[in-house]
Amino acid sequence: MTNPLNHLSRPLPFDKIQTRHVRPGIIDEIAEAEKALQEIADARGKNWESTFGAFDTATENLEVAMGVVEHLEAVATTDEFRQAYNDVLPKVSAFWSSIPLRQDLFESLSSFRDSEQAKSLSPIQDRFVVKTLDEFKRSGANLDEAGKSNLTRIDQELSQLTTQFSQNVLDGTNEFEYFASEEEIAGLPQSARLAAREAAQAKGQTGYRFSLQAPSVVAILTYAENRSLREKIWHAFNTRGVSAGRDNLGLINKIIKLRQEKAKLLGFRNFADLVTEDRMAHDAATAQEFVERLKEKTLPAFQLEKNALLEFARRREDSSDLKLEPWDVGFYAEKMRKELYDFDEEALKPYFSADAVLRGAFELAEQLFQVRVESADLPTWHPSVGSHRILDSNGELLGEFYTDLFPRESKRDGAWMHGLVAAKRPDVHVALFCANAQPPTENQPSLMSFRDVETIFHEFGHLLHHCLSQVPLRSLACTRVAQDFVELPSQILENWCLSSEMLNQFAHHFETGDTVPQELVSKLLEARNFRAASAQMRQLGFAAVDLALHTHFDPKKDGSVGDFSRRILQEYAPTELPKDYAMIASFGHLFSHSVGYAAGYYSYKWAEVLDADAFSRFQKEGIFNEETGRAFRDLILSQGDALDPLILFQEFMGRSPDPDAMMIRQGLLAKA
Repeated sequence: MTNPLNHLSRPLPFDKIQTRHVRPGIIDEIAEAEKALQEIADARGKNWESTFGAFDTATENLEVAMGVVEHLEAVATTDEFRQAYNDVLPKVSAFWSSIPLRQDLFESLSSFRDSEQAKSLSPIQDRFVVKTLDEFKRSGANLDEAGKSNLTRIDQELSQLTTQFSQNVLDGTNEFEYFASEEEIAGLPQSARLAAREAAQAKGQTGYRFSLQAPSVVAILTYAENRSLREKIWHAFNTRGVSAGRDNLGLINKIIKLRQEKAKLLGFRNFADLVTEDRMAHDAATAQEFVERLKEKTLPAFQLEKNALLEFARRREDSSDLKLEPWDVGFYAEKMRKELYDFDEEALKPYFSADAVLRGAFELAEQLFQVRVESADLPTWHPSVGSHRILDSNGELLGEFYTDLFPRESKRDGAWMHGLVAAKRPDVHVALFCANAQPPTENQPSLMSFRDVETIFHEFGHLLHHCLSQVPLRSLACTRVAQDFVELPSQILENWCLSSEMLNQFAHHFETGDTVPQELVSKLLEARNFRAASAQMRQLGFAAVDLALHTHFDPKKDGSVGDFSRRILQEYAPTELPKDYAMIASFGHLFSHSVGYAAGYYSYKWAEVLDADAFSRFQKEGIFNEETGRAFRDLILSQGDALDPLILFQEFMGRSPDPDAMMIRQGLLAKA
């Protein structure tokens, strides 16, 4: 019987893939990829087609098959599927690690690089040659046999440890539930009450069920008058990954030690230098300087915001000695915002049904980038998953994609885009994006918070970057760009969410069909930079602890990883953090992947500078200006890594980035 994981074709057969297919399917794809690589090695640098041309596609089937398996483990896992995934993971990791360590392959590719034919390559082919051989060297091609063996061991161990980290977070999230009484949930909006009541009923219980999934946590920490309930949820959420049998702090120690060992083996001072070498920052010191410079610029406003929130809370509670705790910040910030701007974000939710938000994101792409988004009828992994296709203005199919918006116990938390198939045109790209927004209830659709809306636009921006790629080489296509550039196409789309004109296009009341009242839009815009410094410091704290862990952390002199991280994050926190604060133990961006965003979390802020600056061109020329949108599509979205990212940005803007653009947009710096 044919294994659906082998030689995957469109549409991807998500409805046919079962646990029993994982091991044989992946083993077969590894064998085929090995064969393809051996043919390249045997070509001995003969020509482009037999070396770099073949290398660009040699592992494609394995990439797609393993990408599908990884995705299903993240969104529809079972104990059996997880076991099958964990079984093949070391084998796949060992295969990827082995590629740059193969001397015959490296020599064949190098031989072509030195040939006469290589002198007449196109610019993009030449870029691929240079970047590929640089990556080989950065991955250990010049190591001796003992070093290569050691590197393979490290990569395999990292793959297993980071997978265990991710699974521990999911298990820790799922094991918690709290059933609250009517009295305990005073202050919660009706949408959160309905969701919690239906969650309890689904478990055969009365009352209101709350979990550690994002909609539950955000609702409690933002609206619950009951301080002890807020503390309970906050504490549970920020101590995931530290319970008996799920020691993620211990895993982090091992992961960091292995990453540093890998960096030293490859000739780098630390893992952050290894990671950033081929990014826009180029080294850890530049990334750290960027974070520190932003911190210093943000600190004065941050201190003012902290003082203002404390004064507001004391006045509200009529208590001059009230001390704010971490679980108080979101609650009082929402009350303060409502008082200052007469703005209740909950009042926006009826206008942000999931279908309307998706439609708004799709319509924006259609207006700006001259594409068309249609519903599709593709096999999916869950009944709530939507499928779509994206076509060019001439009707050419560019991509197929999936949307998975709601939490499940079999699905990890957070939001992300996953490019499943990076195709060579005219073949079709395949991608998906996931979120964890409030699910629909029996009587109403999913109603999103404004932050959820921004998240959908953000992930759709990543997806457009993937699906609009026109790069003729897979390895340089789609979102395979420097990580401190990859967030530009996603973050820039968030800007349209704050446009009154954009909101009027898609934000319609789910019952009446009315657009958002202008008064409410005005209040949203007035409040857009409320506590902007605090939000920025939170992100900078994550970036700072990431870089510190991956440059100089040493448990012998710095103590436990939990205490070390808490000390750094305290500098960026609006309140004192408890001694058992362990957010780092569930920080999947850093530790749920062999690399992921490790030593790269700063890239969110780096790219935010780029996105604020790039959006200024839209503001100047019209935010729905088709020529500007087409320029962004042609110079950024379609280009992948065909050119250096700084060159792409300069071609779009006609100049280098303005380092103050983000601070000006946030209202934290006056425009010169």
